[in-house]
Amino acid sequence: MILPEVGEVGQRRLQGARLLVVGAGGLGSPAIMYLAGAGVGALTVVDPDVAETGNLHRQPIHAGRVGWNKANSARAFVQSLDPEVSVAALTHPLTPANAAGLVGGADVVLDCADSFAVSYVLSDACLAAGVPLVSASALGLSGYCGGFCGGAPSLRAVFPDLPDRAANCATAGVLGPVVGMLGTAQAQMALALLLGFAPSPLGQLLTLNSGLRWGGFRFDGAPEPEDGFRFIDASDIRPGDFVLELRGEDEAPVPIHPSARRADPAAPPAPPPGARAVLACRSGLRAWRAARLLAPTHPEIVLIAAGDH
Repeated sequence: MILPEVGEVGQRRLQGARLLVVGAGGLGSPAIMYLAGAGVGALTVVDPDVAETGNLHRQPIHAGRVGWNKANSARAFVQSLDPEVSVAALTHPLTPANAAGLVGGADVVLDCADSFAVSYVLSDACLAAGVPLVSASALGLSGYCGGFCGGAPSLRAVFPDLPDRAANCATAGVLGPVVGMLGTAQAQMALALLLGFAPSPLGQLLTLNSGLRWGGFRFDGAPEPEDGFRFIDASDIRPGDFVLELRGEDEAPVPIHPSARRADPAAPPAPPPGARAVLACRSGLRAWRAARLLAPTHPEIVLIAAGDH
């Protein structure tokens, strides 16, 4: 409160703030820690996963609570740090079906999920609702943190296409301080938004390379892409949709929908004329690649990232 940039007025502003944090892992741990420490009023934490011993080097808020759901563990951590911070722990995944409702109740959304499908779903929901999104990603020794939507370009404007391969901290590894620095940067960006700092972190991308070199750029004028594949929930499949299950039987014994036909993502069959194509896989990456193959001749395509749950 003695900071001239915050003061009594700023602290009251933080106390009245409502933040949605999607993911309580490597990025979410430091973000939640410092947001709670700053005295924000209310946090909604969304994470369906369970804390494991192998997480603790980059997710220290779960120490002593291995086996707990991460959202519940985060709530217990915040209550021990500052019981005046209200925490709603949601133990189900964020999906295209519930994203709009969760985003609509937040002043700022933090994407800490380590899933590009979740990042795109959150960006689409935040863009539609006019809510600021602070999104970050980390892998190995590198990553980024940026402020999107809320009057700035969306994540799709900066990252219009998906990576060539799917990887995350669990499958490819990460050095703990790397996600710690980027998650802390997310908390700082969120606080800067709530306190009205100038220049705004919206429209700013911060990059971290080799764990030590910071860089970045502003993207205020980036145009929104005219195309781009949208993610939907499995419950949004309609009668008459042409549904392709791109996972094999060993990965998904039960397909995403009773009408789905299994297909090779490298050679997807063409949908019948007039039918909406629905492409499903685990992370969304195979569906995105297959959609690019179909898009030149079939304009209406949506994707499903079924996840691990």
